[in-house]
Amino acid sequence: MQTDIESVGRFLRDFQQQLCAAVGAVDRGRGFVPDVWRRDGSSGLGGEGVTAVLEEGAVIERGGVAFSDVRGDKLPAAATARNPQLAGRSFRALGVSVVMHPRNPQVPTSHMNVRFFSAGDVWWFGGGFDLTPYLVDEADVIAWHRAAASACAPFHAGMYPQFRAHCDEYFFLKHRGEARGVGGLFYDDLNEQMGPFNLPWQQCFGFMQSVARHYLDAWVALLQRRHALSYGERERNYQLYRRGRYAEFNLVLDRGTLFGLQSGGRTDSILVSMPPLARWSYRSPDEELDARLLPYLTTRRGEDWLARD
Repeated sequence: MQTDIESVGRFLRDFQQQLCAAVGAVDRGRGFVPDVWRRDGSSGLGGEGVTAVLEEGAVIERGGVAFSDVRGDKLPAAATARNPQLAGRSFRALGVSVVMHPRNPQVPTSHMNVRFFSAGDVWWFGGGFDLTPYLVDEADVIAWHRAAASACAPFHAGMYPQFRAHCDEYFFLKHRGEARGVGGLFYDDLNEQMGPFNLPWQQCFGFMQSVARHYLDAWVALLQRRHALSYGERERNYQLYRRGRYAEFNLVLDRGTLFGLQSGGRTDSILVSMPPLARWSYRSPDEELDARLLPYLTTRRGEDWLARD
């Protein structure tokens, strides 16, 4: 089926602007600063994008919303590990990647990515969203997973269970034996040929839009609920300690980070996902806060949150 790549690009650009406006409004009108970039393709990689960043806000300590539309002569290894038959192909990749690191440890860090790849006669969509709390509130976990299920519901009954399980599996620090956060959705290779549901182009594109919009609504609602809650030095220290786990995942395990670096992408745009401050300690600074959070990342990982009140 004929794809409409330019419509994907228009949607992603519009979504970037909508998300920046919504989060900026919560952060006392503080705006994201756009960094527009272009590459001419002389090095084998060309394209353009906008990395929108909010740093040192009243609510968001660092937030990055990056749109990119890149073309390359050869897919990097991070993109062909699951599909080696595509190795050596030229490609075009469009996407928006989002990471929000709030200042208040009562607010979780959130991440969202939606992307589209085209490599000759093969195309596919991928993405998802996930939540990384520090001072966990079960009501937030339930609301987050309900948003994930709602994003999937119009497309296929099997999507949420499979993509939720994929998220739990992907965002897991094996060297720590714990999840990065409380999950959400994660999917790869969604198309009418390789993907698990064999959806036509229009439905795959519709699913991309649904994931992005459900993330925006769920994240902004959570931010509005929690950003003004009180906290002290104890909670802040614990947030910085747990942010170290977030940095470990991004630098050691994240395929998106690897793809960006392997393809010669803009390092600052790739690493805008890193927390602005983090701390590594030999031991946890707070066993009581560990006792509240860690069950959600270990023994309760995979729990049916949709069945909870």
